Amino acid sequence: MSMFAAPGAYDRAITVFSPDGRLFQVEYAMELVNRGATILGIRCSEGVVLGAEETIEALEETEYSWKIFKIDDHIAAAIVGLSSDARVLIDQARIYAQSNKLTYDEPIDVEVTTKRVCDIKQLYTQHAGVRPFGVSIIFGGVDKTGNRLFGTHPSGTYRGHKATAVGAGRETVINMLKEEYREDMRLEDTIKLAVKCLVKALEARQLPPRIKIGVVPSTTKKLEMLGDEKIGEYVKS
Repeated sequence: MSMFAAPGAYDRAITVFSPDGRLFQVEYAMELVNRGATILGIRCSEGVVLGAEETIEALEETEYSWKIFKIDDHIAAAIVGLSSDARVLIDQARIYAQSNKLTYDEPIDVEVTTKRVCDIKQLYTQHAGVRPFGVSIIFGGVDKTGNRLFGTHPSGTYRGHKATAVGAGRETVINMLKEEYREDMRLEDTIKLAVKCLVKALEARQLPPRIKIGVVPSTTKKLEMLGDEKIGEYVKS
């Protein structure tokens, strides 16, 4: 049965499996994600880099086009899909991070943050009257276990990655990462690779090279957002 064939009642109730064991609403949510602006994450020996395509409507102020969020000083998140859904999950992740500091007097681990957000996502795949969150989030950061990078799915699953990408330009970016990524890359080279991947993904769809880059160096463990001028230099090079 095709994803877009008429599946009858199976695509109207989130709690009902189709005869071949699928939840159509979850698949529809992932289709939404796959059509969104491309995001990527790359882990290297000196930190983690997150990047996102920036889509700006006419007359819109650029500082309100958010794709990369600060969860805590040492954790960032890139989102693709419904920004409204993402905002709620980002707020919850921030609450978890602050609660962990108050309870244990130490920064929360990146994987713990990812797992708790995915617990919420999974909950919305098994109750009547709700729909799945139409968003995928890439969490990246540096904690006591090292440099970490996780990708999440609308179903509530998550995977650890060395490098990953989601969105409309995913195929272009993944192919480039497979060819050019190395685990021993320096942070500067990783930033250049992230910019190159996003520029190529935008060029493939004949879109202007507007991107955002966030970096969490392992030396400082603090998120740094690169300015437009700095990103422009990388794009030109």
